Amino acid sequence: MADVVLLFGRLLFLALLYLFLFAAVRTGIGLVATGRTAAVRTGLELEVVRGPKELKGVRVPLDGPVIIGRSPDADLVIADGFVSALHARVTPDGSEAIVEDLGSTNGTVLDGQPVTRPLRARAGSRIVLGQNEIAVVKP
Repeated sequence: MADVVLLFGRLLFLALLYLFLFAAVRTGIGLVATGRTAAVRTGLELEVVRGPKELKGVRVPLDGPVIIGRSPDADLVIADGFVSALHARVTPDGSEAIVEDLGSTNGTVLDGQPVTRPLRARAGSRIVLGQNEIAVVKP
């Protein structure tokens, strides 16, 4: 009888562990700032203004290309079914930024205009990916 209770306890522990890991991976929040070499300070940042509550208000400095997507390989990870794994790239260019759609399924919109080719963004511009909105801001 004690063996059955012990086995049940172990199985319950494993189930809870897997549930915890699934929940942690499913949220998908995170910023990966590794792999950057020559940082160029543009004075611009990307701020999540609409999206997962865990990311609202998060700011990412635009010191180099920032890839936005659902994949853990993205620099700004957004766990949303309408966001592709590697959805869009925002690259600093002087006092502005270049926004590119990386072949996403649902597209990227910059200031109300679909991004079908690289477009220029400046402070105050809004990037929409699915149900998420990211503002280009000055710190």
